[in-house]
Parts: sequence; structure tokens; C-alpha cells
Amino acid sequence: MGKIALLVSREEMIYQAHNIVQEKNYEIGEMRVIKTEDTVSEARQSIANGASIIIARGLQASLIKQYTDIPVVEIVITAQEMALLVSKAKQILKKDNPILGVVGFKNMFCDMSYFDTIYGIEMRTYFAEKGDVLEDMARQAVRDEVDLIIGGDTAVGIAGKAGMPSLFLSNTEDSMRNALSMAESVDYAMGVEKRNAAQIETLLDYSFNGVARLDASGNIVDINAIMEDILEKKKKEILLKPATEVFPELLGEPFCQVLQYGKESYSLFMEINRTSVFAIVAPVVIEKKVEGAILTCHRMKRRQNKGHDLKGKNHLRGAVALGEFSDLLQQSVSMQDCLRIARLYALSEKTVVITGEPGTEKQLLAQCIHNAGLHKEGPFINISCDGLGEEVQYDMIFGDKGAVVQAKGGSLLIEDVQALTKANQYRLYQLIRHKHRMGKDGQRYAGTEVRIMVTSSVPFSALAKEVTFRRELYYLLGGLAVEIPALRERKEDLEHKIRETLRDCCEHYSRYHVLTKGAFQILLDHPWNGNLIQVENFCERLVLTAEKRSLDEVFVERLLSEMYPGEGKEKSFDDFIREQEVSYPIEARKIRDTLLKLGGSREKTAKELGISKATLWRKMKKYHLE
Repeated sequence: MGKIALLVSREEMIYQAHNIVQEKNYEIGEMRVIKTEDTVSEARQSIANGASIIIARGLQASLIKQYTDIPVVEIVITAQEMALLVSKAKQILKKDNPILGVVGFKNMFCDMSYFDTIYGIEMRTYFAEKGDVLEDMARQAVRDEVDLIIGGDTAVGIAGKAGMPSLFLSNTEDSMRNALSMAESVDYAMGVEKRNAAQIETLLDYSFNGVARLDASGNIVDINAIMEDILEKKKKEILLKPATEVFPELLGEPFCQVLQYGKESYSLFMEINRTSVFAIVAPVVIEKKVEGAILTCHRMKRRQNKGHDLKGKNHLRGAVALGEFSDLLQQSVSMQDCLRIARLYALSEKTVVITGEPGTEKQLLAQCIHNAGLHKEGPFINISCDGLGEEVQYDMIFGDKGAVVQAKGGSLLIEDVQALTKANQYRLYQLIRHKHRMGKDGQRYAGTEVRIMVTSSVPFSALAKEVTFRRELYYLLGGLAVEIPALRERKEDLEHKIRETLRDCCEHYSRYHVLTKGAFQILLDHPWNGNLIQVENFCERLVLTAEKRSLDEVFVERLLSEMYPGEGKEKSFDDFIREQEVSYPIEARKIRDTLLKLGGSREKTAKELGISKATLWRKMKKYHLE
């Protein structure tokens, strides 16, 4: 609560204030009678004593306003008080339609527009704009030969010297009560503003991001310490400068739309003093009018190496498997079935074949099997065969310094096994079957203990039809096979992945976006042929390019069609079969024909095909046979 000072020119006004204060406990710090010529010095003395609001009237109020910067509440004559003065004037003059001259400052008086009609008088007002012309206004009233002057000490004194009747502009407790109530309201508003300012100051001081406040013209009016650190400049160096001068990257139409039209937000990357920052400009809108903007700058995080706390020489060789089964998405039944099988395979030392569409967790699942198996203390090496010639494949896998040697005592993951040349397929067969490594000259190096796992981006059954794939290797690999379902077939995992990735991206870039229900459903219905990789990349771009906090289906559909044109279109079974003709038309047709033969009964179809209902359902979705 601030301190309120009452400074008036007459003692009776102090008495009125005392009476009112006894009725209601107004917080009045001091009440004094002062002379008009001492107004400014008296006001400054009150301010020095701690006054935050001054109540005054007439010329004294005008002088305090003019020569100090403290809020002034003026005592305004009420309509009832003015009516009493008019009645007294008519009693004094005893004439019809007397001319009354009212001298003072306009904001001292109530609305007197209809007084002439109501009270049968002619009222002329002589309002002064400044204190030094008040006497001139009083003298003008005298020259106009009004019948009576109503005003303060100055006006009454001049009227007396001219021998003209006058009435002092006295007030009752009504105007004093209104002034005290107004002062209390002003004090409350000032307190609220101070609290808000203190809260904003605290937010600025303790924010982990750089923050700058801009006015409606785009000039910087405040920054916090973090922003000083980012800019490498002190606050006083940039205050009141245009934001576009301090941050040149803001130049352009998007920033103008934020300030002029209150566009929801504008985000961009900036390079400030060799530091990459992610910036967001958000408008401050009050009653549909843009009053300014807030600019926040978030330093981009440096990438940290995972697994830096792992021990042992295998880590130094880059041969550590970080994956655990708990790291995999497994809220869907189909993925739970997949992991149940994978955990069983981890108990074996035999070769494991992992299949799945591009972007599924094939490598991560191999790491999980390794870490849960008998070779977990050994190294984990992974090699991709795709796009490599026979010599390079041999050197990388079977050479004297190849992956087989490096993975001794551990696990070797060979990715894209279908890309192995026939000669290297034979070497892999010898390694798995007879536990020895074959050199280029056919020499065998015995005693190689390493667990082999392979991945394939096509169904493993399709390899049997490939003339370039050795039949003996196919049957040797086919014992422990596990297929990772596509993400679109695991709706629970897909939903979790989308939410988790969006949250992580928003956190990384210090942003906040939400999807509407319709937008989220569009993402759930999308095929996601690239699986996890595609979801992650899409969400990254979604967050970086979003200009609003709430993202609707129109925005999501536009971005999907822009990034993956035609991918979301529904395909018929025949279209799908034509596209996958090389890979697995036989299985799809067999399921379709069996379903047609048995009238669509899934239970009978699964029984005839010798598979579970869950597997049948998964394959039906895979081949678009739902």
C-alpha cells in the first residue's frame, strides 16, 4: 500500500477528510493545509516523506501535476455541490436568469451542460489551461460583467477587488469522499502494476533463455541478463534501438505481421556472435491491439556422445551395443510378440535373422539380443553389405582385420544380407556352419567364436526365390527368424512415438505446439513407409516450420503431401501386389484365396494356413487384405 498525501488550501477540507477517514479506514499518510504559492515545494516535501499519490484541488493540483511526476487525484465538485452554489447565488442576486461566471480548471467541475435549463440561469465558464492564466480568466469574467463569480481563492480575490459578488467554490464531503476513493483505486492499480513489473522482472532475471521486450514500434525496451550475454552487450547499449537493427535476421514480412497484425508467432534461426540460437517472436495483444512483442532466444544444445560412461576397451574400439529391450516401443500386441520371440532367441548362440521394413528397429533389436545373450561381455560389430563389391565385402567382413576378427567373443551383425555376393555368401555359410573363416585363397582359419545376426529389408521367404542367393545359406539362416512389424501396424506404438517425438522436438527447440484431434488422427492413418526414421524427420520439420501453437489437419496434410507426395493414397490389393511382385506375391495370394474360399473366416483361414490368428491379422494388414 502506497502513501497518500492530502494537500488543500482550506482547513474545513481537512475536517471533512477526518470525518470520512473515521467512517472508512483510508490509508492517508498526511493531511496538510498549504498556501498556493508554496504548492510545489510542499508537494516535493511530501514526496520526500514517502508520498506516492497526492490529493489536491484547482490551481494547486495543476501546479503539482506540472512540476512533479507523482500521480495527482483532483477533488472534483459534484453536481449536487454545484447545485447548492447556484441556489446560494440566486438568493444573493434576487433576479431572474442571473449570469453566473464559473472560474477554474475544467477538471475541477462535474458536467454542467443542462444547468441553464434546470436552474433558470445563464452559466458562463472561464476555464484555464494552466495556472498562470487563471487570473486572466477571472479578469475576463469581470470584464464580461457577469452578475456573480464562482471560483477558488484567486477568482474570489479578483472579484472582491472589482466590487463584484462572488462565492467560494466550497465542497461538501461528497467530493472529498470521491477523491479519497479514487486515490485508493489508483493506489491499488499502482500496486498491481508494481507486482506485475516485479513478476516480469523475476521472469526475465531467472529465465534460461535470452528475453527482449519490444514496444509496438518494434523498439527494444528491456532485456534480461541472458540476452546481454548472448549479444555480448550491456542493456544500456541497445535500449530503444529497433529490434531489426540489433537482430538483422528479423527484417522481413513475418516480423512485420507479428507487430502489425498480431500474428500468433514467428520463429527463426539466428547466428549471434558465433552462437546459433533459435528465436521466437510472439505478439503482446491487449483487447485486439498489438502493444508490443516478446523475443526469446534459445541457445542450441551441443550434441553429446551417448554411452560416454561405458567402460572397457570395447568402447574405445566403438564396439559397444547400447540397446536394451526396454528401449523398444512395445505397447502394441504385435511388438510384444516380436520381443517375446527375440528374448528367447537371445538364449541361443545360433544365427538370428531380423527382417522388417526400412526404418524399423532392426539394428536396435540386434543390440538387445546381444546384450541379453551369452556373448554380451564381448564386442558388438555391425557391417552393411548394401552397395559394396565383392572385394570390399570380403575385406570388411572376412579379411584379417575384418569384422569377424574384431567381433571375436561377441556378436557380428551383417545388415542387408541379401546384398552379399555368392562367394561371400559361401564364406558366411562356412563361418556359421563350421566356425571357421575362409581366406581369399581358400585357406581356413579355425576357432573363430562369434555369434552372427543378419538383417534383411525384404521378407526372408523372398530370398528363397532369389536365384542369386545360395539355398544352403537360406536354410541355415532360416532357423531363428523374427520379423519387426511395420509401425503402421502397431497403432499404440505409433501414437506413442508421435507424441514422444513431438515433445522432444518442442523441448529441444524451446517451443510449444499441440496437434488438434483431427491432425493427430491424420498422422495415425498415414502409412509411414519409412517407419520410425520417417516419423522422427517429419516431426522435426513440423516443429521447425510451425507458425502457430495449435496445428490443425490442414497444416499437417499440406506438410505430408509436400514431403511425401502420393504416399498417403490408398492402394488396392492388386496395386500392392504389382508393386511387390518380386518380393512376396505368393503368400499374399495364398492368404487372399484361402479367405475367399472360407467365406472370410479368419479363424478357419488361420487354422488352414497353420498360423495364429494374430499372425494372420498382421499379414492381412501387411498385404492390405483387411
